[in-house]
Amino acid sequence: MGLLTFKGGIHPYDGKALSKDKPVRRLLPKGLLVYPLSQHIGAPAKPVVKKGDHVLAGQVIAEAGGFVSAPIHASVSGTVKGIEDRLTNVGTMASCIVVENDGAYESVEYHPADPEKLSKEEILTRIREGGVVGMGGAGFPTHVKLAPKEPDKIDYVLVNGAECEPYLTSDYRRMLEEPELIVGGLKIMLRLFDNAKGYICVEDNKQDCAEKLRQACQGESRIEVKVVKTKYPQGAERMMIYAATGRKINSSMLPADAGCVLDNVDTVVAIYKAVALGQPLMHRIVTVTGDAIRNPQNFCVCTGTNYAELIDEAGGFDVEPQKIISGGPMMGFALYDLNIPVTKTSSAVLCMKEDIVSQTEPSACINCGRCADVCPGRVLPGKLAVFAEHHDEENFLKYNGLECCECGCCSYICPARRPLTQAIKSMRKIALAHRKK
Repeated sequence: MGLLTFKGGIHPYDGKALSKDKPVRRLLPKGLLVYPLSQHIGAPAKPVVKKGDHVLAGQVIAEAGGFVSAPIHASVSGTVKGIEDRLTNVGTMASCIVVENDGAYESVEYHPADPEKLSKEEILTRIREGGVVGMGGAGFPTHVKLAPKEPDKIDYVLVNGAECEPYLTSDYRRMLEEPELIVGGLKIMLRLFDNAKGYICVEDNKQDCAEKLRQACQGESRIEVKVVKTKYPQGAERMMIYAATGRKINSSMLPADAGCVLDNVDTVVAIYKAVALGQPLMHRIVTVTGDAIRNPQNFCVCTGTNYAELIDEAGGFDVEPQKIISGGPMMGFALYDLNIPVTKTSSAVLCMKEDIVSQTEPSACINCGRCADVCPGRVLPGKLAVFAEHHDEENFLKYNGLECCECGCCSYICPARRPLTQAIKSMRKIALAHRKK
């Protein structure tokens, strides 16, 4: 029997050797801490502090702005300098709370609890109050995801440890260094779903992690480690669910509609800390890597830390990079300024000597069909891109344009170097906006 996987996908150079053997180092911030009020899908958080206020680490500085929202917590102690618009890691301006670090790192009092003695409602409350959101990139508030309408119909709780995005190694280090926290978080999640089985899904290029996780879950009858095939985008929600369970979802469905709940390994650790330790989400592991970085590293940093500080701590640049990306090369966001803060969804800072994509001129489609072969959504990217370029929304929808997961496989494989993903992504935004009206 072959490894668990999905149809389509690609095998890009993964670049993980640069940082995979670098243990996580704790990095304390030096300058101002900046906390965007939108670090999640849904309504922005609402500030509950003002200029001049003294705050402690772990203190709520912005409350959830609605049900699909999440509170923001200070990650250091210090003084609120103001609330102002700042640049974020996705290239947009957002309202942010700015805190001057006093260097004392005084914190609020945390209230640990025994998860076995908590009710389901109490578990969800602690997750919500901890500001936990999806840390694999999407940032969906976790308390909403873990409260489907029919929890008894959830059959599988999946922990996504694929980390298929090239260059990223933060999840790898988390699985290798703290497997017991991942298992602890999954056990808490399983308490919410009486009929569910827990699967920790790891790609087969991380056998050392798989073995560590197997040891950590020995004796847990409801938890199993699943090894899936190393392929991009194996870690995408639809692909992972299909690989691990054989169940399919589409753009009009949620994982819960297929009896599944899926969370990234870092999110699962944040669940454990929020529920068992009473600690809110205010730190995350960030990979600083790329061939332009002198000493690639994995750092555990306070949210709000400036990206420039991370690069300085990694030894700075060997050569001036032509491209810097927040995240990975396939789905990350290109940066034009390093004066931006780490958020709950920041996973990496990738610095490359050459910007091969921008140096390449696209040419006409040669109708080779490679984009369709690798598309995990099983759509026709070449055709959809043409519809997008001509603003033909009707045919874009007719040919299932919303089923694109924006993974970038088509752009990567295209011999004509056409920006297929970018065109489709733009049209998807327009179509989804029209659907909401």
